[in-house]
Formats: sequence, C-alpha cells, structure tokens
Amino acid sequence: MSSNGKAHSGLIGQPVDRVDGVAKVTGAARYAAEFRPQGLAYGVVAQSTIPKGKIQSVDTSAAEKVPGVIAIFTCKNPPLKLTTSAQKEAAKSLSLLQNDAVNYAGQVIGLVVAESLESAQHSASLLKFNYQTAPFETNFARRLKSAEVPADHVEYKRGDVDQALKGAAVKVDQIYSTPTESHNPLEPFATVAQWNGGALTLYETTQGVFQSRRKIAEILGVAPDTVRVISHYLGGGFGCKLALWSHAPLTAMAARKLGRPVKVVLDRQQMYGPVGFRPATNQHIVLGANRAGDLVALRHEGINESAFHQFVESVTEASKMLYACPNVHTNQMIVSLDIGQPTWMRAPGHAPGSFALESALDELAYALTVDPLELRLRNYAQVDSETGLPWSSNSLRECYRIGAERFGWSKRNHAPRSMRDGKLLVGWGMATALHSCWRNLASARVELRADGTALVQSGCHDIGTGTYTIMTQIAAEKLSLPMERVTFELGDTNLPEAPLAGGSTTAGSVGNAVAQACTAALDKLIATAVVDRQSPLSGAKIDDIVAVNGELRIKGSAGKSESYQSLLSRTATGKLQATVQTKFGDEAKNYSMSTFGAQFAEVKIDPDLGVIQVSRFGGTYGAGRILNARTARSQMIGGITFGIGMALMEQTLIDHNLGRIINADFAEYHIPVNSDVANLDVFFVDEQDPHVNSIGVKGIGELGITGVAAAIANAVYHATGKRVRDLPITLDKILV
Repeated sequence: MSSNGKAHSGLIGQPVDRVDGVAKVTGAARYAAEFRPQGLAYGVVAQSTIPKGKIQSVDTSAAEKVPGVIAIFTCKNPPLKLTTSAQKEAAKSLSLLQNDAVNYAGQVIGLVVAESLESAQHSASLLKFNYQTAPFETNFARRLKSAEVPADHVEYKRGDVDQALKGAAVKVDQIYSTPTESHNPLEPFATVAQWNGGALTLYETTQGVFQSRRKIAEILGVAPDTVRVISHYLGGGFGCKLALWSHAPLTAMAARKLGRPVKVVLDRQQMYGPVGFRPATNQHIVLGANRAGDLVALRHEGINESAFHQFVESVTEASKMLYACPNVHTNQMIVSLDIGQPTWMRAPGHAPGSFALESALDELAYALTVDPLELRLRNYAQVDSETGLPWSSNSLRECYRIGAERFGWSKRNHAPRSMRDGKLLVGWGMATALHSCWRNLASARVELRADGTALVQSGCHDIGTGTYTIMTQIAAEKLSLPMERVTFELGDTNLPEAPLAGGSTTAGSVGNAVAQACTAALDKLIATAVVDRQSPLSGAKIDDIVAVNGELRIKGSAGKSESYQSLLSRTATGKLQATVQTKFGDEAKNYSMSTFGAQFAEVKIDPDLGVIQVSRFGGTYGAGRILNARTARSQMIGGITFGIGMALMEQTLIDHNLGRIINADFAEYHIPVNSDVANLDVFFVDEQDPHVNSIGVKGIGELGITGVAAAIANAVYHATGKRVRDLPITLDKILV
C-alpha cells in the first residue's frame, strides 16, 4: 500500500493526497524568492509615473546616499548595453533600460541594488526622473473606431452570413464587453540570479523554464546551455508567468555587472501593468435562427486592447466550431493604447469569448421562447463545425444531461422574475464550457534503482495544479511500484525538456511522456532479466513477463519471479535509465480535440439593494481520463471561482487623465473570497479518448472558467429581467 492508502495498481484517477503537501505546509518547499546564495544583494525596480514620453534626466544624488546602496541602474547607466540585432529583437517588448522612451505608466525605468531590501526600497523611492511628456490614450472605448487588423490574423468565413441573416426568422444583434483584468497570483514575481564564471543560474517564477532560458540567453548574448533556470514551486501563475518580463533579465544583467547574486521581488502594486494582464474586449455578435431554433448564421467580431507589441485575445475560437451552423464569419481586431503589454490569462480568448457567445445564445433562447438548454441541444455539433473533423471524444450531450439533473434544471420557470426565495429574486442560468485540447512534445526520464525506488524527471511545472502528484501516480502505476517509492522531479532546465505550463497541456503532454518512459524502462528491465543467467527469468520469452508489485513474473508461474532490486543489484551501475520524447502521429489531422462542459448557476438578488450572491453553481465536464479525482475537482472549483470574479467583481481601473492604474492592490481590486463562493458541485463524465495520447488525458486547467461568467449573467437576467452585457455585473447595473 502507498502512503496515501492506495495500492499502486489502479492508482491513476484515485483522489490521493498531494505528494508535495507536507513540504508546502512545513516550509520545506522553496519558492524562487527563498533561495539565498552567499553574498546576495537585493534589487528594487523603479517605475514610470507618466504614460508616455521620454526621460530627459535622472537625479540619483539622494538615492545614492542611502546606506548600503551598491548600484543604481537607469537608461543613463544600464547594467548592460544591448548591441546585437538579436538582443534588441528579444528585448523589443521589454523595458531593459536601453533607451529613454516611456511607453506606459508603471514601466520599469530603473533598478536599485543594495545590501538589504529596505535600503533598496528607500533608495528607489528617492530617484527623481524628469520627463518630456507626450500625448497618450489609455481609454479603450474612445479608440474602438481606430481598431486595426493584427499583422498575423486570418479572417474566418464559411457560407454566406449576410444572405442567411436576411432570411432568418429570429435575430440577436448585440455588443458585449469585458474589462481589463489582472492575474493576482498569491506569489508575486521573483528572480534570483547567480553567475559562476560564464554560467548563469536563475531561480525564477516561471511557467516555462526552457522558454525563460531561451529568452534570457538571447537577451544576454550567451549560449542557452550556459543558462540554468530553476522553478521547483510556483504560487500560482494563471498565464502571467508564461512570459519573461523586464525584471528577470535586468536581475541577471545586474548580477553579472556586480559580480554577485542579486534578488528582485515585485511587490503587489508592481504586479499591475509591467507583468501582463487580460486585455479588455469589445465583441459584436449577430445570431440568426429559424423558428425551430436552428442556427442559420453566426457573426462574431472581437476587438481587444493591445500595446506597443501586438497581442490578440482570440475571443472567436469557439464560435467557429462549437455549434452546428452553416454560415459563420469571425474576425479579430486590436486597438493600440499606451498601456502595459497584455498577455495570456486563464483560458485566454475562450473565457471572454464564451461570455459573449453564451450570453447571445441565451438571448436567442428568450427570443424564440425556447429553454436555453434545449436550444443548445438543437444546435449540438456532431463534428467540429470549423474543420469538419470528427471529435476524438465529445461528452457534451452527457454533460448537459447529467449537469441539468444534478442542478434540477427541469424545475426552472422560464419567465424572468418568476422565481423567489422570500424577498430575494432567484435566477437560474446555464452555458457551455469549451477549451481546445493541445498536445506538445515533451520528454521524461525514468531511473530504476537497486534500492527499489524510481526517480522520474521532466522539466515541466507544478503551478499549484498537482503536477507532482499526478506524475507520481502515473509513474507508480506504470512501474507497478507504491507511490512512496517513486520520486518525481520537475522545474529545472537540467531535466528533460517539457513545454510551457499553459493551455492545459501539461497533464496530457508530460503525462504521456512519463507513461511512455516508464514503459521503456520496464522493457529494458525485462530485456535485462531474460539474458541474465542468474535470474529465475533467464531464457523466458519477453512477452510472457509482467511487472507486479515491484517484481517481474512469468505469467501463470508463481515460482518464477524476481524483484527489481535483486535484478538491478547485479548490474554494473545498480540502476537502469530510459528517456523518451513523445511522438505524435496524424491524430490531430484526423480528429478534433477539445474538452467540454455544462455550467449551471443560481443567483439570489436583493431587489432593493442589487446585491448578487451566487448561491449555487454546478459544473459537469467531459475531459478525457481524470488522473486524480481530488486535484481535478480542485482545478474546476478554482476555475469556477475565477469565473465568479470575472462575472461580478474583477476590473483593472485606469484614471484616463493620468493613464495610471488606480486599484493596484487587493483592497481595491476585488476578487472572490470565501463568502462569495457557496455551494459548488463538480462532476466529471466518464470519458474515454483513444486518440488524444497514450493515456487518454486531455487537460483541464482552463476548462473550468469557460462559460461561468455567461451562466451567471444569464442567471442574473432570469432573476431580474435586466440583461447586463458589460462585465463585471455590479449592483449599479442591476438597479438602473
């Protein structure tokens, strides 16, 4: 039995405890900011206070007098002057003190390094930057008419939407908007940089150690194999830690310049602006249907705010393929503003896109006097409507059925303002959840040892999702070992290469590599046994040998077996290794791969005060094989909670007179707390997918948030009869 009380046979899917749980609660787990190399100095970044212009001069006189200050770096005195075109290209969207340009308020424009954090903070506060200001614009709404088509965007069309709309019996034509949102992981960004000769070690808050290594090496003009990036634990990321931001290369540059390790940790206010955010969107959706409720036309045009480096929030992806509709037109545009660089945020594109699409479907259901669930069933896509490919697996119909049963949807009165709980208005709404299933190449290494343990390694990440645990489960089951005899290591560029921890790719991609590496290791062990004359298995047929409880056995022969330990103890090294890089066939050419779900929300609203409470929420999902029932449920609860924040609270506010964010802290940037999250019901449909990978795993990190904001918005309409198309849904929008 394992330490979690589960035998290794059938471990995959079991709700075992997190293997890293004890390390986290006892403080043994070391996050990036907790590494303290000898001679460590502390850095603090300085930020611009204007949204656009140039730095004319810098007065460092007062800052230099602070005791303990080692160096002050600005554009007038950069820690490293980039010279080659490759370095300049790598730093195009970063602020690395290479010039005097200011592109947005909050841009990194200086770095102070001191013997203590307090000295660095005080010194940075005394820096005086004199600017030449320039006209700026930070108001997304004012720039909508100047939207441009991004350089790499391809407009999508099938059929003739204009002609189909002319003959549509019922139409919905509305604009939906979502605001700028900030990530706010519990752990802020941190970088510790240490040089040893020409080799750099970077302890970094990143969702991609290999991506960070490539970018850092390019900026610094060094070979990638001279850079080691380590990120063993991450206190959340939600997408903002996928990219490399200015503070990280600046820390490395300062450490090289000073000849000693340097640490930079951003404070909470510095997490707003210079390290990405979800961009605001404006989405125009037009739906056309016949009287039977069949969609005949769908147009979805999305515009999102961007910055000096183009970023597209792909809000239209679901509209191309989710519903059976013969005539579809989607388009994406951007508006360039004087703001920080937008980036990926949990379910990028799909989260804001699903709010607009699923709200519009709800409006169409009311226009047709059809139940919103029935409308979606009538337009269920038997195949991917964009590509025409069959689904690798699709349990959406089952999700609708089971989700509706668990929620009690059949008891819903269709009319708005028809359901009450005493004084409170009660609303029920629903939406479809969808996220693409991506597969990336990944590598894993397995080492079987003579002491009966196994070491499994891959340079992936655990961003709080449970990667340590699920990879240990996969390895223990595939190796037929108890979990306590398997150690999984991750988050280091010295390990086999793995993809970014984004897009819900880790479980399916790295899990697939781990499973295959374990199989390869056992194959090697079996091959060793049959040629070892001292083994009871000597001369046996390879196909007749199986692994059971940490030993190799001949099928049907109780007396012929040998433990891994015994066999490996006779090898020259006392261990055996196998490394695998996953290879995919033509599955993605032959099948469309996605995860699906049905989201059901209940809200209760005080009609006098407009206060909204999500009193119940149910999510039912089809996402391939579930690796750990407990951590998977945790992921979906997190996604739903994220969606509650998106629906009712979250928005990054800018004073457009100053171009500066005005709610850059937890006091003013509102996110859900315990009292905002009531009864959450999560259920997974038993879904088998033989095409996605060798273990049938799709990945779920993004799925849980999609459709949540729409389900809540639809419930608010059902409760009040007021349709809110602009997030967040605040009480003033209900009372108007």
